[in-house]
Amino acid sequence: MLFTSYSFVLLVAATTLLYYVLPRKAQWPLLLVASGVFYWFAGPSFLIHLTVTSVTTWFAALRIGGIGGRLATALAAGKESLDKEGRKALKAKAKSAQRVWMLAALLLNFGILAVVKYANFAIVNVNAALAAFGSAEKLSFLTIALPMGISFYTFKTMAYLIDVYRGKFPAERNVFRLALFASFFPQLVQGPISRFDDLSKSLFEEHRFDRRVVLSGLQRVLWGFFKKLVVADRILPAVAAIVKNPDQYDGAFVLVGMLFYAVQLYADFTGGIDITIGISEMLGIRVAENFNAPFLARSITDYWRRWHITMGTWFRDYIFYPMSVSGPMLKLSRWGREKLGEGFGRRLTVYLTTLVTWFATGIWHGSSWNFVAWGLANGLAIIVSQECEPLYARFHRRFPWKGKPAYAAFEVVRTFLLMSCLRMFDTYRDVPLTFRMFGSMFARFDLARVFDGSLLKLGLSVADYGVLAAALVLLVASRVAKDRAGDFRSRLAERPAALRTALTFVLLLLILVFGAYGIGYDAKQFIYNQF
Repeated sequence: MLFTSYSFVLLVAATTLLYYVLPRKAQWPLLLVASGVFYWFAGPSFLIHLTVTSVTTWFAALRIGGIGGRLATALAAGKESLDKEGRKALKAKAKSAQRVWMLAALLLNFGILAVVKYANFAIVNVNAALAAFGSAEKLSFLTIALPMGISFYTFKTMAYLIDVYRGKFPAERNVFRLALFASFFPQLVQGPISRFDDLSKSLFEEHRFDRRVVLSGLQRVLWGFFKKLVVADRILPAVAAIVKNPDQYDGAFVLVGMLFYAVQLYADFTGGIDITIGISEMLGIRVAENFNAPFLARSITDYWRRWHITMGTWFRDYIFYPMSVSGPMLKLSRWGREKLGEGFGRRLTVYLTTLVTWFATGIWHGSSWNFVAWGLANGLAIIVSQECEPLYARFHRRFPWKGKPAYAAFEVVRTFLLMSCLRMFDTYRDVPLTFRMFGSMFARFDLARVFDGSLLKLGLSVADYGVLAAALVLLVASRVAKDRAGDFRSRLAERPAALRTALTFVLLLLILVFGAYGIGYDAKQFIYNQF
């Protein structure tokens, strides 16, 4: 069920209506039913995967919580009789038992994810290795469909399990409530990757109907559709034409494709997140923000603090930090400081952990080498930047431009172009081709080709470019206004109801008039649905 489909709009409308008509105690069960209906349209068999993940996570967390409860009881009962060593032994035994349950659930659910998402990728590489050694043997591919949103709901539930193991909050005793957390349909296909302690605060609350809240949420939903239909889907034909014809569109057209794809991906992904957050807001549910003006970032590290925020914090909290303080890494750090020097030895484990984290980030995005290369390229760029910090410091002492508007603009443009270049691994989906097209920008750069009428051969008319230009101006203006005067919807909520309704209707008309759909267009699924 596409976000841009009539069936999805009908599901959201019916769910919102029933949500405020039914008794408030039935609100979260209704959302579970709606989420089941949404996922049923994606494929009834996919519900099996989602159910297995929800139930096994719920059960393992309960067992972890139960062990913790029994430990607390035993410690309280033995308060007088147990010495320090006895208490320590009890805690170690309980922690070991909890770790077994956590690891069992992690292995099962990440194992499911690995099989359905990466098994055929592994088979391709094994077959290639066999062929390289002269073997005629080939492994057969698995015929397993990739369940919609499996990466997102697996990450959500495994984060919940780890947090219960860490004692961050008690285990949820109601399996259906945990199932709703895993399957909440607005954020099932592309995030944000919510944490249980954040989302549950409003997900299971009872909410009264508030016309202003519903209208504000609807405005954000429409803003998301505006980004998706007016910007992302309109520029899509030009991106596809450049990417699918690399021999024809090289040199300066690679730069054009990079810039167009940056616009498409931003409008597509942030548009989908706006729809998710807007629907949740209509229901009184607070979902974490996932973007903070990423194209205004001044460094690659700053960019990843602003882009897909919940994904970045997930990898930081559940891979980077635990790996950094793990036993093997601490031993490697000590060895490095002894053998390679204090400075490099200390950084060695940080850089190794960075590369592993970015490898995992890349492979999470897709089961192909282009995503692995993209992830490692991001990690290497961050490492190189960190290694060059002393040079940057000397440069800024010599030229005190840091903080000045012109230099800040340079940093923004530099970061945007760097991220656009790295994103070429995603654009072309082929590592050798990506390097070849990147090289062509320098070897055969001919800007005159772009402006000799070729732009009109990419599937867009002059009118299309005009609509895109106007839409981009509106996007930029909205961000500038937000930075200067705060959130527009919050200020609009203070205005008369007639004005709020009129502006909402105007936004709807802009989507209906200028949205890219109908003959010659196909309302594409959101890019991040594939993950």
